[in-house]
Order: sequence, then structure tokens, then C-alpha cells
Amino acid sequence: MIVIKTIIFLIIAPGSVTILFPYLLLSSKFELFFSNLGILRFLGLFPIIIGATIVIWCFWDFIFTGRGTPAPIDPPKKLVVKGLYRFVRNPMYLGVAFILFGEVLLFESMALLLYVILVLLVFHLFVICYEEPVLKRKFGDSYKEYFNSVPRWIPDRKNFQDILKRSNS
Repeated sequence: MIVIKTIIFLIIAPGSVTILFPYLLLSSKFELFFSNLGILRFLGLFPIIIGATIVIWCFWDFIFTGRGTPAPIDPPKKLVVKGLYRFVRNPMYLGVAFILFGEVLLFESMALLLYVILVLLVFHLFVICYEEPVLKRKFGDSYKEYFNSVPRWIPDRKNFQDILKRSNS
């Protein structure tokens, strides 16, 4: 049942942010194009593939490690700190951002670029104002330790070195 709920959430949340809303923007009269990249625009496929891989990996970890879904209405029962969550606290949002930046290149869309900036701002505010306080209450000291040792958005060198040391031990 967790897998079905997660797939539904995947379609609704990341699906609407990365497919539905960009489609609506691209089909609107507000669309502005910037420089024509020609064949180079297909370089946008790489971040889309990377982002989709990140999102699927994170959903997998939520299902099988966290025993829940990424949806706030059915959150994981266990704090997920493995996989990509060892490097940053919010890899799923980063995966969505990669997809969106790839779409900006692929569709050569200034409107999508502005949309991405707005989405990133909303993600950041959601994480700070909702997710982090909820996780601190739910998981207590284990989340506080995770919060203090893993960066929110950008992996740091120290974090990678610590992970490598632990895996070699």
C-alpha cells in the first residue's frame, strides 16, 4: 500500500511541478524565449535524467527505509538518512530542481526560468517553516544530530570525507 500511495504522490506533487505547470507556462501567451540554443538545447535532457533519477531514488528510500511516503499526510515512520540523504537533507527537492533546469534549457524558456526561481523559493520556505520543525518534533535528538551534521542544500567536502571514512571502516 505504501508503494501505491508513493506513486500517487509522485504523480501529484513532483509530476505537477515538473510536467503540468511547465506545460501550462509553455502553452500560455506569457511565454518569452531567450537566445536560440539550437541543438545545444538538448543538453537539457541530462539534468532531466539526473533529476528524475534522484527523485526516484529518494522515493525508493522513503518507501523501504522510512516505511512511509514523502507526502506530509503519510510521512515516513523512520528518519531517512541513507542514500542521497547522507549528502544533503533535501535531495528530492534538488532532483525536482534539476528536472526544471533541464526543461529551461530544453524549451529555451525564460518563463520556465522564472518559474524555477519561484519554485526554489517555495521549497526553501517550506523546508524551513514546515518540514524542519515537524521533523525536529517527530524524530527528536536523532533529527537534531542529522540536522547538525548534514547540510540542507549543498553537499560539502567534509560530509563526503566523513562518509568515505565510515564506508572504509
